[in-house]
Amino acid sequence: MLRAITAIMSKRNLIIVFIAAASVLALGAGWWFTRAVAVTGVELRVAPLVRTLQFSARVSSLSRVDIGSTITGRVLRVLVKEGAVVKKGDKLLVLETEELSAAVMQAHANEQLAAAKLAGLRSTGRSAVQSNVAQAESVLIAAQAELQRTQKLVAQGFLSEARLDESQRAVAVAQAQVANAQAQKSANADQGTDIVQAQAQLTAAKSATTAAQARMAQAALTAPADAKVIDRMVEPGQIVQAGRALLSLATQSAPLLTALVDERYLEQLQVGQNASVLADAYPGQRFTAKVEAISPLVDAQRGAIEVKFSVTGNAPAFLREDMTLSVEVETAKRERALVLPINALRSSDATKNDIAQTSTVFAVQDGRVVVRTVKLGLRTLNGVEIREGLQAGEVVIVGASPGAGGKVRVLIDNTIIDKLSQSDAKAKGEDAGSAMTNAMGR
Repeated sequence: MLRAITAIMSKRNLIIVFIAAASVLALGAGWWFTRAVAVTGVELRVAPLVRTLQFSARVSSLSRVDIGSTITGRVLRVLVKEGAVVKKGDKLLVLETEELSAAVMQAHANEQLAAAKLAGLRSTGRSAVQSNVAQAESVLIAAQAELQRTQKLVAQGFLSEARLDESQRAVAVAQAQVANAQAQKSANADQGTDIVQAQAQLTAAKSATTAAQARMAQAALTAPADAKVIDRMVEPGQIVQAGRALLSLATQSAPLLTALVDERYLEQLQVGQNASVLADAYPGQRFTAKVEAISPLVDAQRGAIEVKFSVTGNAPAFLREDMTLSVEVETAKRERALVLPINALRSSDATKNDIAQTSTVFAVQDGRVVVRTVKLGLRTLNGVEIREGLQAGEVVIVGASPGAGGKVRVLIDNTIIDKLSQSDAKAKGEDAGSAMTNAMGR
């Protein structure tokens, strides 16, 4: 009897335990399905938003000049080294000049000889010619007088006809001599052929002297402008040919920075945009530049376009020709924008497509998830401007979240924007080829 009572009591206790356990499970399941899910959110706030592009660039001068000789010769001295800064007109290189000097002396001597000949024609030459004319004319007068006497004597029968012929020939010879003397006198006049010929010879001699002096001057190569020597391809003793490049100079004007930018980002670039520049070799010395020119042509093979930057202010002294630089261009900026991380957008097309103008977000209202449609503005790599659909101070869920109407408990983390800026800085270092980056101000 006692055993039976004990068995009955044990069964009752088990039933009670089972009922209690079922109640607890039911209560737990109800709590599980009605509890608030913990999510991470950001409080929408007004902040500056900056979009930038970063790419690699190289230093280039406005012009690079190759200096070569215009004559063939042996190098006597090279007066500059690579890296030397030269002024316009400074001597860079000198060729041997012995042969050239001899040519100058010979040309100068020929010039003096031609000048002396011309001077002689104009002074003593003219006197001699005038004397010849006077002498020829006096001979002619005497011959004519002799002819007249001979004619009278022949008429009177005192002289033969042969003697008359001789007198006539003498007059003819005298007339020819006068004509010749007159021609010489004309040739020796200022517009005469002898003077003109002598002047032409003097002009040719002067031109030969000038040419010899010019060749002499070409033996010394000088800087065409203020520049820096970036390459030296010659040493003393070498025989150089005309037209061969011996030295390469970069003009000392403000350097240009040249970059090839992916054509996808062409729409974002404009002349005059500010840029921040950092040399890989001098990471602690950042300087500024601006977009100077954008090429009208696209490199079809690379799918890139050439962009040139000019340094604003004084160019750093450490810049070298062809030095590698990292350039970050500010392509758009909002001083005051409602800033939201990209990963808060719920529409897949908006997170992947920069052209998308609207998207949806999960906002929190009275502890529950609500879906909001927002209008987008300026976009960066990890941030976006909210133009419509949200107000400053509203909380938006970032990351995993239950659907609309779900009860949530929000952990506000406004440092996400700061972390996004830090991750962007790292991304800049990872892709120097043409990666779009962004900086979100605070």
